[in-house]
Amino acid sequence: MNKVSTLGRRNTIAGMLFVGPALIYMIAVVGYPMVYNVILSFQDLNVMTFRDQTQQFVGFDNYIYLLTNPVFLQSMWQTFIFTIACLVIQFTLGFVLALFFSQKFPLGGPIRGAIVISYMMPMAVTGLIWNNMFQTHTGIVNHLLGLAGLIQAPLEWLISADLALISVIIANSWVGIPFNMLLLTAGMTSIPQDVYESAQVDGANYFQRLFLITMPLLKPAIMAVLMLGFIYTFKIFDLIIIMTNGGPLHFTQVISTYSYRLAFTEFRFSLGSTGGVILFFCLMAVGGIYLWLINREEKN
Repeated sequence: MNKVSTLGRRNTIAGMLFVGPALIYMIAVVGYPMVYNVILSFQDLNVMTFRDQTQQFVGFDNYIYLLTNPVFLQSMWQTFIFTIACLVIQFTLGFVLALFFSQKFPLGGPIRGAIVISYMMPMAVTGLIWNNMFQTHTGIVNHLLGLAGLIQAPLEWLISADLALISVIIANSWVGIPFNMLLLTAGMTSIPQDVYESAQVDGANYFQRLFLITMPLLKPAIMAVLMLGFIYTFKIFDLIIIMTNGGPLHFTQVISTYSYRLAFTEFRFSLGSTGGVILFFCLMAVGGIYLWLINREEKN
């Protein structure tokens, strides 16, 4: 018994030694900034009070100000519109490509690898590429649309209030489609072929096999893809900053970019922190819904 307890203590100590450095790093790099950000959201730290550190506790005044600020409410609405639109496009096209690449055919691997390049590319590079493609007079998008006879005059993709948000949705969807394709393809290849063969013997056609076998068995993978896609898209920052910088007239402003603007352009640091906290709680709420759905599926 003593030997067992001694061995258990040694394993516990060894585990703590392995986990300890990573835990300290996470507390210093992630934990402390998050706590300090929450503290700032209850103060009035700005460029005037930063130098002499005379900021005061203001309670929920920052939250009330932002939640009644028309620009912040507009950015929240546009964040949800942007996220939902991107999820619909990414998942739909990613699912179609996953169905295509789950079949075995020559050069399937190299073609799939080429498609994944857009996901592997840094977001800053992606933003610059699409910014150049959507330029009014020199962009290839207007050039191709003109050659196809779809437009008579160049469209102002990045400076039009009606087209700017559509432009960043297209660019972000281009990045997310390969991510959806990879995860869904992995889920499809894990489904036993015997199930499809039995259904085919019973007379099930392609669409019956798709909706009655593939979709139900892919449900955990689909939920994971949508959850991860929502998180990555909802906190989008660099792509919008590079392509439109939140303009024109805040029509592409989202929570993250507006919080950045408040903190580092207008130097209203507490309001910027408050925007970050609101963004965090929105993602926490979505994560809670996802965990609730997972638990319900496991019970069923």
